[in-house]
Amino acid sequence: MDYYELLGVPRTASADDIKSAYRKLALKYHPDRNKEDGAAQKFAQINEAYAVLSDAEKRAHYDRFGSAPGTGMPGGDPFGGMGGAGFDPMDLFEQLFGGAVAGRGRRGPARGDDLETEAHVTLLQARAGEEIEVTVDRLRECDHCHGTRSEPGGKPPKSCPTCHGAGAVRGQTRTIFGVMETQQPCPTCRGEGQIIEDPCTVCRGRGRTLKSEPVKVKLPKGIDEGYRIRVAGMGNEGPGGNGDLYVHIEMERHPQLRREQEHLIHTARIGFAKAALGGQVTVPTLDGPQQVEVKPGTQHGELHRLGGQGMPRLQGRGSGDLIVEFEVTVPKPSQLSPEAREALHAYARAVGDEVSEKHEGLFDKVGKLFR
Repeated sequence: MDYYELLGVPRTASADDIKSAYRKLALKYHPDRNKEDGAAQKFAQINEAYAVLSDAEKRAHYDRFGSAPGTGMPGGDPFGGMGGAGFDPMDLFEQLFGGAVAGRGRRGPARGDDLETEAHVTLLQARAGEEIEVTVDRLRECDHCHGTRSEPGGKPPKSCPTCHGAGAVRGQTRTIFGVMETQQPCPTCRGEGQIIEDPCTVCRGRGRTLKSEPVKVKLPKGIDEGYRIRVAGMGNEGPGGNGDLYVHIEMERHPQLRREQEHLIHTARIGFAKAALGGQVTVPTLDGPQQVEVKPGTQHGELHRLGGQGMPRLQGRGSGDLIVEFEVTVPKPSQLSPEAREALHAYARAVGDEVSEKHEGLFDKVGKLFR
């Protein structure tokens, strides 16, 4: 199912073009207008497409990977995909055209707010897909009134005089269909259907208090910086259910390895003698130090790959490589002993690359400045 084809727009379509195409199709296939077989399914599909393409982050993910965020993702749905439970296409329609469509009933109490936090993750944790723990301050049920919002032993709540306990009031709104009857949350009780006369002395009638608690977060293998993981139900508590917690991933810097997508890179500094004659260097890997051969004649910037010793591919199989980048270093004159300097002169004479006395004297002067 190609979301662009569903909406009938090119991949270069602007946000306004996508919105315009969606409005036309939503009106055409709305279940209240179109009773043909398959219309309801079509309506759900175009709403799913709009939910992804109208969001810049989700659209970028879809354009890159060809799927909605969260689909086919190891470790659950870290991106909060649109295709899972709880996705209601009527919600998008109501957001675009205003109000709750009559006949759908009241929405009920509001759910708790979503929360966001950061987690600093090491390369080892990301590679293994470990379960980490973050501490979150979230609103939870008050221990004193147990969420009733009323002071224990005080006056009980009374029914809202405006909505008579329904929590919603009816109204009318003008749309391109004409005038439609809608339901909105009651402005007096804010959709709760009751008035608190004797508020709780601890939470002051909110029914919730702020509590700090640990939350476990399962990392998908290969997770990288910039992604976020959704932990369902670990946001603030609310009368209509809990919000979600979104954990933004920050990668801790490794002292000797740098990451580029699924590959790890280590810069190994070698002298020109080892570069010319060959030898070995010790390379740090996520599984411990490893000896790597330096081939005779290794040039500055040359690469050596340790296959499969990088990071797991987040959207595919296998792992990247650990790439050793050789950096050939040249000693400063002050770092050369007389024996080393004589050996270099002998090498220069042997290959016809003798250093002039003028340069030799300059090296001596420069060397004294740094002693």
